[in-house]
Amino acid sequence: MEIKAFDVGSTFTKINAYRLEAGRLQWLARAQAPTTVQDIRVGLEKALEGLPGGPRLQDLAGQQVLASSSAAGGLRMVAIGYMPRVTAKAALEVAMNAGARVLEVLSEEDTPAYRREVLLEIKPDIVLLTGGTDGGDTEALWQNARLLADLKLPAVVIIAGNSQAQARAAEILAAAGVRHRRVANVMPTIHELRVQPAREAIHGEFIRQITRAPGLRYLEGLVPGGKVVPTPGAVLMGAELLARGYYEEKGLGSLVVIDLGGATTDVHSVIPQLEGLPLEERGLILTNEKQVAYRTVEGNLGLRVSCRGIVETVGPRQVLLRAKLPVTEEMEQELLAYCNRVEGQTETLAGNEKERCFDRGLAIAAVETALKRHAGHLSQEYNPVMGIAPGTPMGRDLRPVKYIIAVGGIFTALPEEEARAIVWEALANRGISLLPEEPEIIIDRNYLLYSLGLLASRYPYETLRFAKQYFGLHQEEY
Repeated sequence: MEIKAFDVGSTFTKINAYRLEAGRLQWLARAQAPTTVQDIRVGLEKALEGLPGGPRLQDLAGQQVLASSSAAGGLRMVAIGYMPRVTAKAALEVAMNAGARVLEVLSEEDTPAYRREVLLEIKPDIVLLTGGTDGGDTEALWQNARLLADLKLPAVVIIAGNSQAQARAAEILAAAGVRHRRVANVMPTIHELRVQPAREAIHGEFIRQITRAPGLRYLEGLVPGGKVVPTPGAVLMGAELLARGYYEEKGLGSLVVIDLGGATTDVHSVIPQLEGLPLEERGLILTNEKQVAYRTVEGNLGLRVSCRGIVETVGPRQVLLRAKLPVTEEMEQELLAYCNRVEGQTETLAGNEKERCFDRGLAIAAVETALKRHAGHLSQEYNPVMGIAPGTPMGRDLRPVKYIIAVGGIFTALPEEEARAIVWEALANRGISLLPEEPEIIIDRNYLLYSLGLLASRYPYETLRFAKQYFGLHQEEY
């Protein structure tokens, strides 16, 4: 049986072809073409032309087709809750791999007039309505439901607060004709986040939106059950399978995935050792970064669509230093001109050595920034109330992580040692950050990880065995 795994990205449409025979998964080929947002079928056809034999879309009938997409750019999401920092934490965790972007977090600290103004300005696709642990506060959920009922936004409201208050909130929204869904409370206790039901609800809305893009409904029709997965979700599923294993098929253990794309830099970390921690040891929701799988997205750090965001974040001088280019005003202007050009023409490839240096400097800066924002740090001050002394690890501790897998176009295009050097240089200036100390750097040479995530949901054993072989890992290594 042949399997085609598509990813319709913001910049490129990728395809990986596999064969599954007698329980053995074999990778056949990879191809890509620029994503054509006017009608994604054009990009799909051009990507297919790059495979041996140049198949057409109509030739895929009878084959297994899997797909992920980030072409829709992510649903616009606003979260409304009771306590601002807790609501923000819950919203970010819910959005982690569901295909949504958290644009604003509103709470009881914001006046009703301000909440109304923000909602009308953003016009979100989704409103995540939270508030109250189970058996706790009810009024915040009902008050915000009344606000949303008055506004009658075209968004779908996902009610994910106090389970005892949900029925009344749903009645308020239903009476106003506001589309809504009830899911389990994202924070049933102060120690626990239960995000999967809300993620699944958002994923359903993600699928509804991307099928509006010209041609994506055709792709949906090729996929079993019409399930097109958000790309970050596919990557995370691949990372989780690799780290955790599958029943008796052993996984690799703790790992970090750096996915450096044209629009964003995503960092996924999976630490299976945290699986058995009791809730109390995981800490309060507000500071809980001890979940097994964790993802952060830097939406302004990308090598094409968000190129200028990297320069704005670290400054042109730091990019040039990482690119090993002269730090002069003239060179800074050339860097900015290059970023302006590639943002306008996202399919642009570096055309000379200087531009290749620009890309390497931008990549190192993006990876370093994203990793430091994902990881925890060593405390620099006393906090007698919390019992924290200088040097105390705070946040997610990545120091023992065994593997870093680097994914993205630049890692595919560069020679393997140069690709590894980008990651090593990003780790070099660790400062107080709890970054991996002695990881093995693995380069996903053919950008297979998204497709491994897609395959994992159907063929976990075969996918895990193939992945360990593909990444050059042997039993004695883990």
